[in-house]
Amino acid sequence: MLRKLFGKKDQETHTEEIVVSPLNGRIIPLEEVPDPVFSEKMMGDGVAVVPEDGELMSPVDGEVLQVFPTKHAVGIKTKSGLEILIHIGLETVMMKGEGFTSLVKEGDRVRTGQPLISFNVDLVKEKAKSTVTPVIITNGEKAGTVEKLSPDQAQAGTTQIMRITDIK
Repeated sequence: MLRKLFGKKDQETHTEEIVVSPLNGRIIPLEEVPDPVFSEKMMGDGVAVVPEDGELMSPVDGEVLQVFPTKHAVGIKTKSGLEILIHIGLETVMMKGEGFTSLVKEGDRVRTGQPLISFNVDLVKEKAKSTVTPVIITNGEKAGTVEKLSPDQAQAGTTQIMRITDIK
C-alpha cells in the first residue's frame, strides 16, 4: 500500500513551465526585435525585454547549459527539458565581454530570480545595436503550447511572461 501512495511520485512528468522576466523593463513581442534572426523566430519563439538596468536574473529553475565566452548570453535547461536562451542586447558579441560579468557557470543549478549576469546597460546602449534582450525557447518542438503573457512592464524574477504547457 505504501508503494502505491509514494511510488507514483517518480513517474510524474513536468508538463508546465512558467517563464518570468529576466530583467526589469518593458516587454515587447519577438516580432518587434530589430534583428531578423530573432524577429523571424529562426532560433525559436519567445518574447523580448527592453531592460531598465543591467541585472539579468534566471527566468526559470534549471541548469545553466552555457554562458557564452563573451558573457552576453546564457542558456538554461528546465526540469521538463525546455531550453531557454537569454541574449542580452543585439550585436553585443562584438563587445567581446566588455561590460559583462557572469555570476554563474556551465553546470550550475539556478533558481527563478537568481542573478546570472550583470552588465553595463549604458555601455551596451553605446556600443551595441540595441539593448533589446530576447528570451527564446530554442527547442520549441518540445513545447506544446506557448502562451505569451506579455505584460507591458515587468519586474525581474517575478513577472510572468510565458506559460508553456503540454511539454513533450
